[in-house]
Amino acid sequence: MVIWALAYLYFMIEEIKYFLIGIIQGLAEFFPVSSSGHIVLLSSLLEISNEHPLLLSITVHFATTLSTIIVFRKKIFEIIHELTSGKQFFYQSMFFKILVSSTPIFFVGLLFKNNIESFFLESYLVVAIMLIITGIILLTTNFMSDGKNSISLFSAFIIGIAQAIAVVPGISRSGLTISTALFLRTSKKEAAEFSFIMVLVPIIGITILEFFLFFKSSTSISLTSQKTLIISFLSSFISGLIACKYMISIVKYNNLKYFGFYCILIALVVIFITQL
Repeated sequence: MVIWALAYLYFMIEEIKYFLIGIIQGLAEFFPVSSSGHIVLLSSLLEISNEHPLLLSITVHFATTLSTIIVFRKKIFEIIHELTSGKQFFYQSMFFKILVSSTPIFFVGLLFKNNIESFFLESYLVVAIMLIITGIILLTTNFMSDGKNSISLFSAFIIGIAQAIAVVPGISRSGLTISTALFLRTSKKEAAEFSFIMVLVPIIGITILEFFLFFKSSTSISLTSQKTLIISFLSSFISGLIACKYMISIVKYNNLKYFGFYCILIALVVIFITQL
């Protein structure tokens, strides 16, 4: 009886770990605190050893993608309607701007992503330094007033470069892209909306690719893995909905600085612990 109780407790602990992974992914995907940096640190802290890390990545990214689509469904429908109705030339449409913004990350993803992630995977000190850089960037946005510019092809490409840089764990994708848009004097509301919608194209592309690579390997999935993946998906989806919904108002009311303080604080804690 005791053995069964201990076994049940062990699996419950594993489920809690993946619940936390999903929560962190969902929140950090939209809040400017670097989801990749937090996952690297949290996976080490919780000693997570998933038998299907690629499928876990697919699951949580699909969950946050779905939450983005739900929150911005009206905006997405507007973009689709604009594209299909012929109101503007294709190269002037928001869809084309999103494609332009996705170009840098596709090149970086194809050429360098695996090398970058493998280099930073165990480099907790470097991840902490990247978090400090993210924090400083977010703090600088506190001194900026609301701009009046709309997203242009040029600004879309520059924001896309920022998104490509954010493949480095510890650099927040949303933080860097929103900050870059604000530096280009884009309105705060449009900066936040574009930051979240622009990521749909590369994330959907990467998810399809990872999904194809996983099933090409013909790997079986145990019942335990299925349960943890479902838990990760649900927690990531729900937390992503919450974070995505409130991030617009956070940017609008100039509250990015608090995330900047948070990133710097977490980084200092990591540095202190790793140097003991």
